[in-house]
Amino acid sequence: MRISQRARAVAPFYAMEFGKHAATLEAQGHHVVKLSIGEPDFGAPPAVLDALREVTDGRPMPYTAALGLPALRQAIARFYRDEHGVDVDPARVVVTAGASAALVLAAAALIDPGDEVLIADPSYPCNRQIAESFGARVTLVPATAETRFQLDAASVKSSWSDGTRGIMIATPSNPTGTSVPAGELAAICDLARERDAWRLVDEIYLNLSDHDDQGRPPRSVLSTDPGAIVINSFSKYFGMTGWRLGWCVVPEALVPAMERLAQNYFLCASAPAQHAALACFTPESLAVCEARRAELAERRALVLDGLSRIGLPVPVPPDGAFYVYFDVSRTGLTSWRFCERALREAHVALTPGRDFGVHTADTHVRLSYAASPDELREGIARLGRFMSALA
Repeated sequence: MRISQRARAVAPFYAMEFGKHAATLEAQGHHVVKLSIGEPDFGAPPAVLDALREVTDGRPMPYTAALGLPALRQAIARFYRDEHGVDVDPARVVVTAGASAALVLAAAALIDPGDEVLIADPSYPCNRQIAESFGARVTLVPATAETRFQLDAASVKSSWSDGTRGIMIATPSNPTGTSVPAGELAAICDLARERDAWRLVDEIYLNLSDHDDQGRPPRSVLSTDPGAIVINSFSKYFGMTGWRLGWCVVPEALVPAMERLAQNYFLCASAPAQHAALACFTPESLAVCEARRAELAERRALVLDGLSRIGLPVPVPPDGAFYVYFDVSRTGLTSWRFCERALREAHVALTPGRDFGVHTADTHVRLSYAASPDELREGIARLGRFMSALA
């Protein structure tokens, strides 16, 4: 059987690969502290679970419209107004089968073979893999601790070429948990818009970000660039990873193309998940999610303190998401070797920098603090013993 060049070119998602190795160890009877996958341990808010039970009572559950339930699209638009002070027309909201499907639809709508797309290095690997699957020529722009491991206007400008057609930004970022400062994000988008390039901003972790001194949540890019394409998801803030439900907000002119692509690629997102997700936007559910955001901030402090104590520095403390990106160069091990040995010898699953690009592939490791506090304490203790053995 002939396998397509596209399939042969796709690299493994190493976080999932280390997860498989961890599962093998668990099957052998070992307790593995799993800090490799970005999956919050909270689960969906109780009201969402109740709503799912209600709609799965045997009633017919036909396809929804390709763009999603009108009521859910309206609820998402209200969420932007209430949480971020941005007016979004519900007609611009596209409900998708997870944020990954939103990325696939956006890439299909925007990218022609040979188009150059700028992405930060490090960054979430699936974004560039999806772009490349549609023929993009992805340029990974090295990002350092000085720019919070994010693109800035200067690096975008210096990397721009005649073939650049768009930029992909994640703020906060996976793997670093760091955000692009609002002014810098506006400058990047202004630069790209002036050059008639599209701006795709992954805001999956936006609502897990720290609030400012006045208790206000961070702004969406839509507050300064209404023409940006925004990707978001129910997976992280609402704790619904396995439900595979996400959304994007797109310019009005892009909606018909997104609808045709959604009809052909996915038909629609899961109907039961969409109906249940309406309960995400109740005051009760939002209060639960905010309490969980505060809990994640406490876990972050626990992890940052623990890593500092055992000699694993975090160059840029995160301000959102639930990741830290720590430097292992002082250990004398590559990040891949560090993660291999930490899993085999300490039974702690982590993700090597190789997943996230080239620039920090050998020097940095991602840790997800979405696990419970007890698991985080145990993981840090095990890594501490592992570090002592290395010394």
